[in-house]
Amino acid sequence: METLQVIWYILIGVLLLGYSILDGFDLGIGVLFPFLAKDETEKRVLLNAIGPFWDGNEVWILTGGGALFAAFPKTYATVFSGFYLALMLVLFALIFRAVSFEFRAHSESGRAFWEWSFIIGSFLPALLYGVALGNVVYGVPLKVINGNIEYAGNFFTLLRPYPLLIGIFGLVMFTMHGATYAALKSEGDLYHRSRKIVLSTWWAFLVLGLLTFIATAFLIPGSLTRFLAWIAAIVAWLGWYLVRSYTIKGMDAAAFYASSLAITGLWGIIGAIHFPNLVRAINDPTLSLTIYNSSSSKLTLSVMLIIALIGMPLVILYTAYIYKWFKGKVRLEEGGY
Repeated sequence: METLQVIWYILIGVLLLGYSILDGFDLGIGVLFPFLAKDETEKRVLLNAIGPFWDGNEVWILTGGGALFAAFPKTYATVFSGFYLALMLVLFALIFRAVSFEFRAHSESGRAFWEWSFIIGSFLPALLYGVALGNVVYGVPLKVINGNIEYAGNFFTLLRPYPLLIGIFGLVMFTMHGATYAALKSEGDLYHRSRKIVLSTWWAFLVLGLLTFIATAFLIPGSLTRFLAWIAAIVAWLGWYLVRSYTIKGMDAAAFYASSLAITGLWGIIGAIHFPNLVRAINDPTLSLTIYNSSSSKLTLSVMLIIALIGMPLVILYTAYIYKWFKGKVRLEEGGY
């Protein structure tokens, strides 16, 4: 039973990692859209760079939510009810972002509105995902109501300094990742502008990473004693270092992969310092939701694991195929966005 619980903890982490790498770059491009694109041609290049991928990328977060519901239903219930307003903001942002692709392409009079829908619809999730993660790791007030563990705060409880720091750090991570992808898919002035933003966000990533490290060391008990977290930190540092090195050398694909490596290391740190918790109770540690006290039955975990072992390779193969099919620089043709 404990082995199954640990496996599902890792699997959900892998799904969230996959989402961060894949949807992270198109969220980053959305946030950077007004700074990267200076004319209609450059705007179309960016939109067509992510157009074939963005909806498939979001499958990973949907699968992650489904996996959390199946494997750890008590945690799912607590998080999705307690963070309801924040999650609804993310949901509406993603809806407006999704429709903005098509409406912008077919509505000249409302083009500015739909462009800003795309920008704001990218900014809010990029920020609020990190804020939510920061609350889960740092801890939220929980209470027992009718035998169920429920969130005891409100929307503004989520906007504390540490979660906001994680949110801003995540936002910068996505923008750096998005800029590396924009450089990979573009040419000319847009390409050079993307490379400059990579180098700018690289420094912001360093500063916020150091602030996050210091804050975590002081606020998360025992975080510096987790050996695996230090291994993951080395991976994150290596990826971050290589982003700048490869960007300067003009090795754009390698810079994108290095950015993905940095994201992998960061998720490794989170997984290591947070284990076995899923949601920490800051007011009473005994109320914390862990993989041991909030999981489904052994039968459910076993059956779902079989389904996951069949389904995840198919998702990975499809993702690899679609990225291989649309590799290379964007060439604008008739149609598209």
